[in-house]
Amino acid sequence: MDAFLYSTAAVALAEVGDKTQLLTLFLAARFRNKWAIIAGIFAATVINHLVSGWLGAWVGSAFNENMLAWIVGISFVVVGLWLLVPDKEDEEDGKWLTYGAFLATTVLFFLAEIGDKTQIATVLLAAKYQAVFWVVAGSTLGLMIANVPMVFLGDWLLKKLPLKVIRIAACVLFVVLGLITLYQPILALFG
Repeated sequence: MDAFLYSTAAVALAEVGDKTQLLTLFLAARFRNKWAIIAGIFAATVINHLVSGWLGAWVGSAFNENMLAWIVGISFVVVGLWLLVPDKEDEEDGKWLTYGAFLATTVLFFLAEIGDKTQIATVLLAAKYQAVFWVVAGSTLGLMIANVPMVFLGDWLLKKLPLKVIRIAACVLFVVLGLITLYQPILALFG
């Protein structure tokens, strides 16, 4: 039970102010179906944290830190640029937009969690407690506690800020995070 409680608290606290909370706000402003966003966050978190709990040690040994930084950094830049592309809503098929919200949230949230402090916390907690199920359950709950309120706050932000401003701000944030992540590998390459 300690594994579950500590994982919930640690991840909820680590998530406050994290880039995935900003991604959640952006997705909530972009898509109308809030429950599809929440389901996407949940699906991405469970998948990501299961991989973190079970394969974290393998990933650490299979890729050196430099290679992992390149993969994560380039992914951030690509996601940032993709955020500039506006959605084309299909008014005739409301289910397409629902599917789009779930799929976009799942993929973007999964990518944003790669190398994130909550993913690292999940790996460390799983190593400490040797209770993958309870750690993943707790870390997933902690992430949901921190992000679900942001889904509903997104509507309020959309009314206060134009979508174009939110899109540009999210793009800048992800590109900057990508460049920060790439800083050390670039220094190693040219230094």
